[in-house]
Amino acid sequence: MITHYTFANGDSLPTLGLGTWRSQPGEVSDAVIEAISCGYRHIDCASIYGNEKEIGEALQKAFEKKLVKREELWITSKLWNDSHLSEDVLPSLKKTLSDLKLEYLDLYLVHWPVAIKKGVGFPSKSGDFLSYEEAPLEKTWKNMEMLQNAGLVKHIGVSNFNQEKLNVLLEHCSKSPEVNQVELHPYLPQHSLMEFCAQHSIHLTGYGPLGAAYRVENKEVNLPILLEDDTILSIAQNHGATPAQVVLAWGMERGTSVIPKSTHPMRIKENFEALNLRLSKQDLQEINGLEGPHRYTTGSGWVIEGSPYQLSDLWDEFKL
Repeated sequence: MITHYTFANGDSLPTLGLGTWRSQPGEVSDAVIEAISCGYRHIDCASIYGNEKEIGEALQKAFEKKLVKREELWITSKLWNDSHLSEDVLPSLKKTLSDLKLEYLDLYLVHWPVAIKKGVGFPSKSGDFLSYEEAPLEKTWKNMEMLQNAGLVKHIGVSNFNQEKLNVLLEHCSKSPEVNQVELHPYLPQHSLMEFCAQHSIHLTGYGPLGAAYRVENKEVNLPILLEDDTILSIAQNHGATPAQVVLAWGMERGTSVIPKSTHPMRIKENFEALNLRLSKQDLQEINGLEGPHRYTTGSGWVIEGSPYQLSDLWDEFKL
């Protein structure tokens, strides 16, 4: 199993990380400490998650307790959609660095290939958006390159970018995106995007690697629950593993990194132990044959009435 992805400059990204999306205040600090204690060295964050201050406090505790050194950690964060304009990119990063109590990030991503006006969290009307003419992706990317040149971030990349939008950056960039973080799991393997990214030396990180069952439970989507799939359950039973460990091992076997979110100590530990699971070729073939594509993060909030964007601006393949 591939446990690290190595960049051109020799930096190493652990393929298993802790996701912090929807980790609530009062929970995320303990989750980060628990994860670091278990052996996690990759923490995925974002300003829009609203918990970077608490994560920063947890990181400082971990450093003070000598659980880990800063240089042993890989910390990722993301530029929110209201900060795509040139004057907003650097201040947004500085706010994240301040909240996380860090001098640099290992990786900074453009969170989505869509832009909204400064101060808008999530759009509710057409006037909340900025079009590609008003906020060109290539200009946002130029400012990301400047952050890297200044030493504030070691690596830069994107999130939720399809092949078309990646090509926009590749045609104009001085430095190519090094990572694309997208929804990735056995129900949404994204073979075509994975092949495209491999051709351009763009590493794929999978968010929602366990299938985002909460979106089914909240009735955001009417889709099957991945961790209840009979094939996954059978493979898990054969290995004496959890269904979550099976799908995480599948993701890492493909050469992608995975960032499962949890605030439960037992699940954090169990997920980390996916590094020890070795799936057979037959296991992988069976998992690769599962139904789909099923996309749990639909992006529908970016294509409301009056939006300048369409789902084709986000996804190469989708099924709502």
